[in-house]
Amino acid sequence: MLRFHIRKMSSVPKPIYPSEFVNFLNASHSPYHAVHSIKSHLNSNGFEELSERDQWNGKVNHMGKYYVTRNNSSIIAFVIGNKWQPGNPLAIVGAHTDSPVLRIKPISKRISENYTQIGVECYGGAIWHSWFDSDLSIAGRVMVNDNKTGRVVAKLIDLNKPLLKIPTLAIHLDRTVNEKFVFNKETNLLPLAGLARDSEVADKTSYKTKENESNDDAFSSIKSIVERHNKELLDLIVQELKLASVEEIEDFELILYDNKASCLGGLKEEFIFSGRLDNLTSCFTGMHALTEAADLDIENEKGIRLFGSFDHEEIGSSSAQGADSNFLPNIMERLCSLKADNTDIDSPLVKSLILESSAKSFFLSSDVAHAVHPNYASKHESKHKPIIGSGPVLKINANQRYMTNSPGIVLVKKIADTAKVPLQLFVAANDSPCGSTIGPILASKTGIRTLDLGNPILSMHSIRETGGATDLEYQIKLFQEFFRSYSTLESEIIV
Repeated sequence: MLRFHIRKMSSVPKPIYPSEFVNFLNASHSPYHAVHSIKSHLNSNGFEELSERDQWNGKVNHMGKYYVTRNNSSIIAFVIGNKWQPGNPLAIVGAHTDSPVLRIKPISKRISENYTQIGVECYGGAIWHSWFDSDLSIAGRVMVNDNKTGRVVAKLIDLNKPLLKIPTLAIHLDRTVNEKFVFNKETNLLPLAGLARDSEVADKTSYKTKENESNDDAFSSIKSIVERHNKELLDLIVQELKLASVEEIEDFELILYDNKASCLGGLKEEFIFSGRLDNLTSCFTGMHALTEAADLDIENEKGIRLFGSFDHEEIGSSSAQGADSNFLPNIMERLCSLKADNTDIDSPLVKSLILESSAKSFFLSSDVAHAVHPNYASKHESKHKPIIGSGPVLKINANQRYMTNSPGIVLVKKIADTAKVPLQLFVAANDSPCGSTIGPILASKTGIRTLDLGNPILSMHSIRETGGATDLEYQIKLFQEFFRSYSTLESEIIV
């Protein structure tokens, strides 16, 4: 049976969103760090962690606040209304944790022309020329042997100092560079990591491990970590994680990022200058909206308020932790299968309740939108030019690259009117390509009604993007009101 208990409303003062968002960005240089930052925020607001490996019967209560992660790069958090029953609606806000980046290859050691270099792989569709001449650092997770327990554990790492550089070719050697910047992503996008020592140039092998020094015939199915990567990089990891030796490192997933800190910008600090605004913007606004709405009229809430952020959106979402996985459907199935009113969990009636909940639910798919560029205004449809600082953008596409339709617009307009949040409309010009996001994926997977929206930014997919400071509060207020009022509104708009 679901247990009932009363929670007091939080007395935490409203945060200063722009400066807090800058701190969030500077702490979230990889999807793993982003999820860690979200978890820290949820923990500080009374949320309890659940595991997919466990049964949830007896652990999930009315008016309870919970979250669950998958791969530590995707996260779903939810608050259960006091009057929730399986078959009732869910108000869902969704985002994604990943951004286009350069990722260190499994065998990354390179030496060329007396330079130490690191092999990288392109992840997602970035504006790659923006990565040239930036000060790059490294973050991600490292799989480490825990000598105390004998287990292999994942540890977050953020070296957070300028380590790498992808230099452009001087204009004297390429007079056409200002006409067309053309480069090869495999050979010209290799970062410099330092100057090679004479011994490395003469003998391009890594130092031996202690194990191999004592037994040169020891079998390993894959080359050791010290054979595949630069010694200096491994030494930095050992130092940062306070490991006893490099032999404790089993493997890692590391990405590059712009080491220049995220900051407020503009003459009146109306902008946010940072990488990863796509889509940590929605991660930040979604988590704040959920925690701030967690106690609002929760005693009368008959639905569930849920926020999810998924990895791998930038490469299509087809992974175990992407939006195209069973992560959200599985969580919904668990919530709709919990025993209530002595109903047998195995009865066909209970198993159909997830279908009823899906039909009554609504999903706000939140990803950043294209603000009008003053130097390229002709790239926008003439009547649909979103402006930074003017509120969230409803994204519409007749070919269903976005899922917004008239009933969804009516719903969100009602919510925005109550919250006093201005909205903007975006349609791509007919002669312009159109992106997509997790909205169509989860809508087709679950049958849940969906609308795509997001805050406007410039330079999307650049190493350094530009967003609006005031838009953060607009979106948080919109999502907060959506969580508070959706279960009441959902029956008023009939299709």
